[in-house]
Amino acid sequence: MQIQLTNAGLKRQGKWLVRGIDLTLQAGQILTLIGPNGAGKSSTVKMALGLEKLSEGTCTRDKNLRIGYVPQRLQLDWTMPMSVDRFMGLTPGVAAAEREQSLARVGLSAKGSHPIADLSGGEFQRMLIARAIARRPNVLVLDEPTQGIDVAGEAQIYELIQNVRDELSCGVLLISHDLHLVMAATDTVLCLNGHLCCHGSPSSVIENPEYQALFGSDAAGLAMYDHHHNHTHLPDGQIKHG
Repeated sequence: MQIQLTNAGLKRQGKWLVRGIDLTLQAGQILTLIGPNGAGKSSTVKMALGLEKLSEGTCTRDKNLRIGYVPQRLQLDWTMPMSVDRFMGLTPGVAAAEREQSLARVGLSAKGSHPIADLSGGEFQRMLIARAIARRPNVLVLDEPTQGIDVAGEAQIYELIQNVRDELSCGVLLISHDLHLVMAATDTVLCLNGHLCCHGSPSSVIENPEYQALFGSDAAGLAMYDHHHNHTHLPDGQIKHG
């Protein structure tokens, strides 16, 4: 167990943002939080990471956890000339070799000298993941990592997250709304709507009446979409077909 919330809740100005949350993140597990806007997904992550003091319940975390974080949005001045290598260098305490290894792990070895303003949406997200894993975290947190990316790019990001989990043996805490893709890349799902509606394996959650009430009965058919492709992503970022 890396992180555990038990009957956790967060209250602000007399209003419950989320409550009744039971969550356990294990090493090597991908745990995904889903739910509509305002459901308490971000609040739950903040409680799990100790960024918010619980209003009720308990939180237990392993000592000396190294957290890697990929934000939902990153505000940058796109007129400022900054290369991928320079951006990676903003991470303190990470040697150049570790930064290069992280870029290779996400398929951006050939992009180090490129301006970040020239990256595609998918490449930019992979760069953020590379920076998050440069210190080899044992917990990786990603907030809507595929926002603004097309379906093919989304599938590549989720495949990358699985590969990073396998290589680093880290726990992954993921916030997502991509029901049609994220379920196939997830071990455990927590469905929130101000409280814990249901949780379990993707196959059990999509059959739950509360899940179907939130997303519609046809969401069960979309949620388990699995991505198959006939190409391989090489370390230098090139794509090999066949």
